[in-house]
Amino acid sequence: MPSQDLRQALRKDIRSRRRSLSQEQQIHAANMLCQRFISSPAFSGAQHIALYLPVDGELDTLPLIEACWRAGKNVYLPVIHPFSPGNLLFLHYRNDSQMVANRYGIPEPKLDIRDVLPPQQLDLIGTPLVAFDNRGQRLGMGGGYYDRTLAPWFATGMGARPVGIAHDCQQVDQLPSEIWDVPLPEIITPSRHWQWN
Repeated sequence: MPSQDLRQALRKDIRSRRRSLSQEQQIHAANMLCQRFISSPAFSGAQHIALYLPVDGELDTLPLIEACWRAGKNVYLPVIHPFSPGNLLFLHYRNDSQMVANRYGIPEPKLDIRDVLPPQQLDLIGTPLVAFDNRGQRLGMGGGYYDRTLAPWFATGMGARPVGIAHDCQQVDQLPSEIWDVPLPEIITPSRHWQWN
């Protein structure tokens, strides 16, 4: 099977897996992930943390967002860039932020230039993914938004450190990888904190 077809089949399978989790399983996973994330060394030294709001069965980040606020951290959410196709902006997110649905129906903060923080000034980017393997390879939704956002970090190791966030059921033995795929340095699931050099 060609690599692109295999990637699409994996996306369909893993998205179905995570959507099939019960509400109780989702709540438990979100709380376990939150505990594991806030006890990580990367979290303790970070002040500006980008996360995401869950859709399509993704692991719920709301407990983590609230834990960040309680710890005095600034939280940012991705917003589709209005003038630069395929790119993201990151906007400061507060519990009173005005939200709008983007073209995919995902809630994001209403664009206000005063709330934008350049990605290189973030400390951590909690990175959503569809699937991952035990080498840190990540399979996203296919739009390339996070690949483009994280490219400077992968090139230089400077700026916002990516941390993958996923359910345990999103792990696969081995992902088909393309030349542009770069593994994540760490991925946190409810049961494990994966780290690679």
